[in-house]
Amino acid sequence: MWLAKVRESYGDNLQIAWRPFFLSQMNNKEGSEWKAWEQEETPTLGLLALRAGEAARRQGTKAFETFQLSLLKARHEDRKDLSDENVIMESAQASGLDMARFREDLADKSIIKDLGESHTHSVEEYGVFGVPTFIFPNGTSAFVKTYNPPEEEAVEMFESIINVMGKWNHIGEVKRPQPPWPKGVFS
Repeated sequence: MWLAKVRESYGDNLQIAWRPFFLSQMNNKEGSEWKAWEQEETPTLGLLALRAGEAARRQGTKAFETFQLSLLKARHEDRKDLSDENVIMESAQASGLDMARFREDLADKSIIKDLGESHTHSVEEYGVFGVPTFIFPNGTSAFVKTYNPPEEEAVEMFESIINVMGKWNHIGEVKRPQPPWPKGVFS
């Protein structure tokens, strides 16, 4: 959600290409043949929320970004269950989506194929294993585990990530020992 502040600051000078990715696929214990996008929805799968995101994307970038921010807030601030269709519909309505079109697109089974292809591409092309993963113009990628910074620090933190991970290809991993992290993050 802190990236919304960054996006607001940069305006059209920053492109964020949000792509669907299944954490449930990466964390599955069923083996490589099991595909999250081929399963029935469960509270930990994420299929409904990802399908909804793609349905919103069909209404344009602005509609998608507004809807995605609404889902992120519902999940991470309000602790709502994104496998609950009522939560999805409330977010869609609050985001100003064309609800008839949204429902129609949400029911479109081709979205599921697109979700699987997006996930597979992210893993094979960029080595994605978690979110958020940043993909830089030079083709390198970096998973960056963060807590939401204070709003006034969001842009500076983003620029620091870009400056370090986007430039220095020989940095493979930076990890804070736990504990004490996230010492000092929460008051």
